[in-house]
Amino acid sequence: MARFTYEQRFELFKLRLVPTLAMNASQPQPPDVSLTDFQAKIRDMYLEKDLQRGVDGTFMWLMEEVGELASALREGTAEEQAGEFADVIAWLATIANIVGIDLGQAIQSKYGTGCPGCSRLVCTCPMDEKP
Repeated sequence: MARFTYEQRFELFKLRLVPTLAMNASQPQPPDVSLTDFQAKIRDMYLEKDLQRGVDGTFMWLMEEVGELASALREGTAEEQAGEFADVIAWLATIANIVGIDLGQAIQSKYGTGCPGCSRLVCTCPMDEKP
C-alpha cells in the first residue's frame, strides 16, 4: 500500500468528497445521527435477534463486513464504500449492545480529551506506533 502524508490523504479525501457534496447540495439532507442515537436505533431494530445470535456469531458477521469494506476500499465506488462503512459500524454497535457498552460514552472516555497515546488533540505519536 502506498504511504501518503496527511496532507496528501486529505487532498485525496477532498477530491472524492467534493463531487458528492456538489451532487447532493440541492437535495435536502437529513440531520446527522449521533453514535448514541444510531446504537439505540440498531438496538431497537435487532436486539432480540442479536441476543439469540450472541457475541461469537455477531462477531463473525462483523468480520465479514470488515472484509467487504476492505474489498470496497480497493475496488469499490464511493457509494459502495459508504455502505460498507455503515455496515461495519452497525455490526460494531450490535456487539456493543449485546455486551452492554454505550459506544458514545466509551469513545468520549477514551478519545474525548485527545489522543490516548500523547494526550494531544492532534496526535504527535510516531507513525510506527499505535494509536
